Amino acid sequence: MELSYPPFEMTDTAGKPTGLSVELAQQLAQALHRPLKIENLAFDGLIPALITKKIDLILSSLTVTEERSKAIQFSQPYAQIGLALLTRKDPTIMSAKDLNSPDRTVVTKRGTSGHLAVQSIFPKAKKLVVDKDAAAYLEVSQGKADAFLYDQLSVARAQQRYPQTTQALLTPLRDEKWAIGLRKADHNLRQEINIFLISFQQRKGFDKLAKQYLAKEELLFRQAGIPFIFEPAP
Repeated sequence: MELSYPPFEMTDTAGKPTGLSVELAQQLAQALHRPLKIENLAFDGLIPALITKKIDLILSSLTVTEERSKAIQFSQPYAQIGLALLTRKDPTIMSAKDLNSPDRTVVTKRGTSGHLAVQSIFPKAKKLVVDKDAAAYLEVSQGKADAFLYDQLSVARAQQRYPQTTQALLTPLRDEKWAIGLRKADHNLRQEINIFLISFQQRKGFDKLAKQYLAKEELLFRQAGIPFIFEPAP
C-alpha cells in the first residue's frame, strides 16, 4: 500500500503503518495464518510490484477498473465509492458541466482512477497531474486549478481542511468499487480472501472500522443522502 492516504493508509508519529486498511490487512493475515509485512510504495508502482512478485497483495483503497483487470485480478469488492470533485470556491462552478471547457483546469493524482477517467469526463478541460494528494489540494485551494477529481471520501475530508477556499461536489460522477489486488494466477488465494471478506462483513468488521476512523465522514454522507462506502447503494 501507499501510506499517504489517511485515514485508510498512513503512518503514526513513530513512522509505523496505521489506518483502516492496515487494520484490515492485519485481520486478513490472521485469518490466513500468514505473517504480515507492509511495503510502502508509490501508488502507481503497486501493480508493477505485484506482477514482479515483490509483493503478494495490494490493499490500498484500490479501485477496480477494466484497464487494471487486464494486468491483475481482484477480490470481491469490499467498499463502493464514487468519483467526486473538490473545486475552488467559485459561484461559476456549481456542477461538473461547468468544468468541461478549455479555460478550466482539472487536477488528478497520477495512477488513480481519477487520472484514468479524467479525459472521458472532462475532454475539453486542461489536465494537471500530480504525485501526491496534498499537492492536488493545494492547487485547488490556492486557485491554481479549478477542481480535483478524486474519491468522494477524500473530497469531503479535504473540504473540511480548506473550508474557506474550496467546496465539495459529492454527487458521484462515476461509481467505483474498491477491492484487493492479486496476481492473475493466485486463484486459491483469491478464494481465501473472498471467504475472509464475507466473514468480516457478517461480523460487522467494516462497521467497527468505520466508527473508529470515519465517524465524521459517515455523518456527512448520511446528511447528504449519499450511501456510505461500506453499505450497499439503494
